[in-house]
Amino acid sequence: MEKIYSKIDDRQLLHITFMKNNFSKRQDLIDPMEFIQLASIELKKDQTFKPHKHKWKKTTFKQFIAQESWVIINGSVKVDYYDLDDSLLKSVILNNGDCTVTLRGGHNYTSLEENTLVYEFKTGPYFGLELDKESLNIK
Repeated sequence: MEKIYSKIDDRQLLHITFMKNNFSKRQDLIDPMEFIQLASIELKKDQTFKPHKHKWKKTTFKQFIAQESWVIINGSVKVDYYDLDDSLLKSVILNNGDCTVTLRGGHNYTSLEENTLVYEFKTGPYFGLELDKESLNIK
C-alpha cells in the first residue's frame, strides 16, 4: 500500500494505491472517520461470516466530499494524482486486481488497453455533475 500525502499540507492524506499482491488476512485500508471505507480480505476455502445487515446511523456531518475508489478488473490504467493546489503529485500504473482511492485532491484516469474494465465506488448521495465535480486548474 502506498499513501500519498499533500505537499501543501503534509497532514492531509489524499490518495492511496493498493496492489493485489499485498493481501494478508484482513487489513483496513482507510481511517474509520473517512466517508469511504475499504478493507482487503484474504479468505480461506469455506471461510464465512455471521449473517448480518448494516444499521442506519445518524451523523453530524454538515458537509461531505465524494471520495472515490477504482478496482481494476481487466487491463491497466494510468492514474495521475493531484495535490490540493492542482499540481501533479505522482502517476501510477494499476493492473488487474489493483485499487486506487482518492480521499481529497484531484485525479485523472487513462485506460492503457482496449477493453479495460474497472469497478468504481464512490460515496453518495450524488446531486449531479455541477455539485459533484470541479475541473482542475492544471499547472
